[in-house]
Amino acid sequence: MQGRGWMPSIVPGGDDQTVYLVKDDLGRLGAVWREADAEAADLETVITDLMAGEYKDPLRVIAFNTHERWSEDVSEDVAREIRRRFDLQLADVPSGLQDFVERHEGHHRQLALRLV
Repeated sequence: MQGRGWMPSIVPGGDDQTVYLVKDDLGRLGAVWREADAEAADLETVITDLMAGEYKDPLRVIAFNTHERWSEDVSEDVAREIRRRFDLQLADVPSGLQDFVERHEGHHRQLALRLV
């Protein structure tokens, strides 16, 4: 018999991988954790899908690993990576993703101003 604080895992054993899920605001329908294919819940797929506009109004990105028993809000890291990729493309972050990026970049983004 397990201890009082033990709870069974809903994830099948043997899946030692980190999963990334996006909380998306669907407006009047409310905020939801978007469905993700088990094979497509990796960080690269989430970033690519965000950049492609697959989400209505992304609010946050959560990473978790049930095997290692941890979870973390990785929204700031994802926002910085999205900004970096658009900067490398010399492109602006699309308007549908702009709020997410600005909300989570924090104060780490600094603009260099030059006085003339």
